[in-house]
Amino acid sequence: MKAAVFLGPHKELVIQEIDVDRPRGREVLVRTVASGVCHSDLHFVEGLWPWPAPAVLGHEGAGIVEAVGPDVTYVKPGDHVITCPSVFCGSCAQCLTGHPARCQNSPKRGENEPPRLKLKDGTPVNQLAGLGTYAEKMLVHENAVVKIPDSMPLDRAALIGCGVTTGVGAVLNTAKVEPGSTVAVFGAGGVGLSAIQGARIAGALRIIAVDIGEFKLSKARELGATDVVDAGKGDPVATIKEMTGGGVDYSFEAIGLKKTAEQAFDCLAPGGTATVIGMVPVGQKLEIDPVTLLGERKIQGSGMGSNRFRVDMPRYIEFYQQGRLKLDEMISRRGRLEDVNKAFQAMKNREVARTVLMFD
Repeated sequence: MKAAVFLGPHKELVIQEIDVDRPRGREVLVRTVASGVCHSDLHFVEGLWPWPAPAVLGHEGAGIVEAVGPDVTYVKPGDHVITCPSVFCGSCAQCLTGHPARCQNSPKRGENEPPRLKLKDGTPVNQLAGLGTYAEKMLVHENAVVKIPDSMPLDRAALIGCGVTTGVGAVLNTAKVEPGSTVAVFGAGGVGLSAIQGARIAGALRIIAVDIGEFKLSKARELGATDVVDAGKGDPVATIKEMTGGGVDYSFEAIGLKKTAEQAFDCLAPGGTATVIGMVPVGQKLEIDPVTLLGERKIQGSGMGSNRFRVDMPRYIEFYQQGRLKLDEMISRRGRLEDVNKAFQAMKNREVARTVLMFD
């Protein structure tokens, strides 16, 4: 099959033919139909987060089941599915207490088993998050997929695989935003726009989007922001505090920068909660003024929207079908697998909300 192969940081992905094994045990072979290009993948390409090469990146995908292993009971060939990076084991303490997104026992092949993917010379190829959606096929564990209706367009469904679940889930599941509250979202990319929509669905009274540039801020307004702050034109913390009379009840950092994570905390009203969604580069530490903690302000993290994805993703599809969750508007461009490096550049140039790579 054809895949975009990651050969190391600071290098473009290379399109080449690689081999994919047959599904074994509880594995599922999925023919990829669509893959979103998420900023997290760019972190690996830029060396901000380590990942072993060679690898197939991509973790926001949807497709059609092509074959299943002998022990699979959940799906069958022909089923439409969304893949999810939160591959859960189903038997650890986190899974059994209702927190599968925190599972640290993600099922994978053993050391004595053949690799799922390999180069033509036999070199094993890693899969990002056990998925690897920048390829024509994905060989994954059945606990990495959720069945969806055939009527759901797979390019929109792919967005739910990461960005939507991460952003909407951070609002509804992690922070549990209350109706009538005030919210600030730092970053209006795919995850940030999803958080904005989650705040709108939750009934937030004011939703303040913080980013740089007219494209991102206008898109934020289109998807539910009541106010916007251009961080390139002044201190966003001071602006937010002035707009709200002292700060917001909830804030969300959806970029992955030390500075914006600290700003998300600094813009809180007493009793407020900051939720860091973005992947701050490895090795960096956040700094906060401990005096502000006396006002019962809190800072917390959110992993993949604290999802129970086989419950949450069908709900997000319902929201979309009801017109309450806008997915069509989040897709700025569509391309082919060969366009993946251009998609990264467009992201760096702040030209897109989401690029979706189409395989059919």
